[in-house]
Amino acid sequence: MIRLENLTKYYPSELGKQYIFQGLNFNIPSGHNIAILGSNGAGKSTLFRILAGSEYPNKGRVVTDLAISWPMALATGINPQMTGRENARFIGRVNGVADLADYEKKVDDFAALGEKFDLPTRTYSSGMRSRLAFACGISIDFHVYLIDEVTSVGDAKFRKQAREALLERAHNANVIMVSHEMDELRQFCDSAIVLHKGELTFYEDLEEAIAIYQA
Repeated sequence: MIRLENLTKYYPSELGKQYIFQGLNFNIPSGHNIAILGSNGAGKSTLFRILAGSEYPNKGRVVTDLAISWPMALATGINPQMTGRENARFIGRVNGVADLADYEKKVDDFAALGEKFDLPTRTYSSGMRSRLAFACGISIDFHVYLIDEVTSVGDAKFRKQAREALLERAHNANVIMVSHEMDELRQFCDSAIVLHKGELTFYEDLEEAIAIYQA
């Protein structure tokens, strides 16, 4: 379970504090592959960053003993000055990967960057950086994978490869996913959280949640 305790997140603006969440208490249950549904600007990406630990709430905390990925399909944590290989090695080390050589090879094979794997990632296209970030994440044994718009990663061949890898991971782990494509959510998820005006509502039935979200 992932527990949000008295979570408050706001961003300063000319109009004052713009609250995304204010005093939020919520339990995200284990054992479900969960779609996050919400309109643009509702706070889906902010929630993902807070769950991943890459952004902190202004107040409150996230409590869990689960290993949670960063928002995959985004080039989060990729250092532009380092090569793809160096990034993979660093990410593996930070996440406690025991066999770094094996992990590095898995990332290399999955991202399929060829010789560019040994070039600084500042020379990569945004798609290449996203492929590298996804490959680094999917090659680590997390309890929960945060997936942000996997259909936007790479070309059709890579997207197919990414879907297959996610489905394989979902046998032994859970997925929390953001996507504007309802069919993609149906492929991976069995339940949903609807995010509306800073409040979260959990639905065990994905179709019920989609119907409410689209109403």
